[in-house]
Amino acid sequence: MYALVIRPWYLRWGATEEEVRKALPGDELMPDPVIESTRAITIHAPVEEVWPWLAQIGQDRGGFYSYEWLENLAGCKMRNAERIYPEWQHREIGETVRLHPAVGLKVTVFEPGRAIVLEGWGPFVVEPIDEKSTRVILRSRVPRGWVALYYLLTVEIPHFIMERRMLKGIKERAERAQGTRTAEPS
Repeated sequence: MYALVIRPWYLRWGATEEEVRKALPGDELMPDPVIESTRAITIHAPVEEVWPWLAQIGQDRGGFYSYEWLENLAGCKMRNAERIYPEWQHREIGETVRLHPAVGLKVTVFEPGRAIVLEGWGPFVVEPIDEKSTRVILRSRVPRGWVALYYLLTVEIPHFIMERRMLKGIKERAERAQGTRTAEPS
């Protein structure tokens, strides 16, 4: 049951068949993964309202919009932002996105309004559905070897739980901000 139903479901949570198959920025950094997950969510806000939440991810910036209390049990000292910070909207290639005060991942691609790719995690991509809705697609790839066994046995399920919450956290924030702007008088 786990191998046939549960694992395939969480490896592609929210993603369409097309999204699972399509090439994303950064896929070329690990062309032959042994494990791959593609997860996605629809957000009822335009790309311009969604992208800033992704641009400011990181322990030392906006957080990961996931289970802050759980991340902090691991010593992450995480604080998830509830607003957009203009000073956190840009990243340089090679810059470190902190996961924990002592651990981070390098930015390998930063295309404002489109994608950020973290070495060792993968791409975070925003795609417009129409002028009012956006798809956010995350992909993780794990290389062959011992790291794959370690990932499978210890990281895969917690990574899904946290990444799913992160997608939902971004959705909640972007839709709330969009709703606030829509409700404001002209």
